[in-house]
Amino acid sequence: MVKLLGPDGQPIDASLLSQEVATPTTIGVRAVHHERVASGLTPERLAYVLHQAEIGSARDYLTLAEEMEERYLHYASQVQTRRLAIEGVAPSVKAPKGVPAKIVDFVHELVADPNFQDATGLITDGIAKGYAVIEPIWEYERGALRPVKYIWRDQRFFQFDLLTQTELRLAVDGSMDGEPLKKPTFIVHAPRSKAGIPIRRGFARAAAWAFLLQSFALKDWSAFAEIYGIPLRLGRYHPGASEADKKALLQAVRSIAADAAAIIPQGMALEFVETKGQRGEAVFGQLLDYLDKQVSKLVVGQTMTSDNGASMAQAKVHNEVRLDIQRADGRQLANTVNRDHITWAVAMNFGPQDVYPTVEYPVAEPEDTKALADGVAKLVPLGLRVSQSEILSKFGLSEPGETDKVLTPPRQSSDQADAANDEPEPKAARLSAGVCSCPDCGGARTATLAAAPAERDDLDQLVDEAMAGWEELVDPMLAPLRDAVARASSFAELEAMLPQLAAKVDGSRLAEALARLTATARGLGDAAD
Repeated sequence: MVKLLGPDGQPIDASLLSQEVATPTTIGVRAVHHERVASGLTPERLAYVLHQAEIGSARDYLTLAEEMEERYLHYASQVQTRRLAIEGVAPSVKAPKGVPAKIVDFVHELVADPNFQDATGLITDGIAKGYAVIEPIWEYERGALRPVKYIWRDQRFFQFDLLTQTELRLAVDGSMDGEPLKKPTFIVHAPRSKAGIPIRRGFARAAAWAFLLQSFALKDWSAFAEIYGIPLRLGRYHPGASEADKKALLQAVRSIAADAAAIIPQGMALEFVETKGQRGEAVFGQLLDYLDKQVSKLVVGQTMTSDNGASMAQAKVHNEVRLDIQRADGRQLANTVNRDHITWAVAMNFGPQDVYPTVEYPVAEPEDTKALADGVAKLVPLGLRVSQSEILSKFGLSEPGETDKVLTPPRQSSDQADAANDEPEPKAARLSAGVCSCPDCGGARTATLAAAPAERDDLDQLVDEAMAGWEELVDPMLAPLRDAVARASSFAELEAMLPQLAAKVDGSRLAEALARLTATARGLGDAAD
């Protein structure tokens, strides 16, 4: 059997790789599905639960954190937004120089596995609760040892060591300190949003107080609505009513709210007395709104995308999850994946390496496509060369196929074409047509202007011949200047180079050519006279 080594060169017990270790049980420390904490929660009880979590007994706290996502709707939506923001980032593989191609290809296969992508999404649960654990099951497939499935494990199956409260261990019946976790049996993600022991880093701890307060507020608001939202039913009976009549009237008053129908003896009356509460909605509604905003700040770092008063521009700046938080989540998730999974998978299949490929979760800066479009529209006419494929990628568009219909600029209507034809001709065009352009006569003195010559003369031909070879004369002169512009890092540095450039520029050929052209032009002019 092939001897498996870890990244540290130590042998690995292969029997642990293909069997489940942290399996749930019906009784004992890994039987948790029957536990409840949120029902009847009081401030004293919550304080006790949080204190117990600090000293190593976090079962009730983790149970409460799970129940909060089921009972507190706003908190659940913000947690989902935070987790999906990083889960939606496509992972990339970075290969340092010197890593063999076969190792890089193997890591690409691991990362492209849908089971792996689901697993990384599951361990983002640690952002709220402080930590999350995935147990990979390894088998030989396609010539390599690789995970065939990733199993999410309930956080309550584990506990931290009693001394430091930093080392996560497997909870075992009969052991107060648990058993150490063996690599690569578990992937443990313990993100760091604040300093302290891992169980106190998750934001579920701070959100628990908001959950408690909103529970009380909702309960009180429901009682308020029951008292002031339903009109008081008042029954009136005449002085000679019997006890049976009174009981019939009372029964009718009690049942009319539920049945909306009742019968009473003749001579009796029912009356609905409307009562109005004083600022009940403002008191409870504002309290709940305040708590929701604080939870939004805690979880996603902002409130712009959930507040009704936020402008679109503000919401775009803040995004769904603040970008610095999203990037930090991505870095911490990548550190976990590389430490607990990638390096071990590579070492077990290819032996310990000096350097390993790494997985990254890059968060791109959002593009302002409107500003980009405006800038390109202004700069392209000035000579800026822009790659069409790059612009298409910025807008999320694909290259059109040969048979695809493409968008084209709209055609001018007949009215627009007529308006364009009615525009006054440019001055140069009016002069070439023999029309006066002065504002005094408005073009009436056409006879005084000479018509443009219809044929080209010898001077025109001389100019054409001279312009045909100007690049051969000018390019050698501009070459040192182009060189200096390419080397200079600032305008000041380029300005300092100018005296040296002047000595390198040779304008003798250009001066000789201009002298010949001047003499020829003068001769043609004298001959014409």
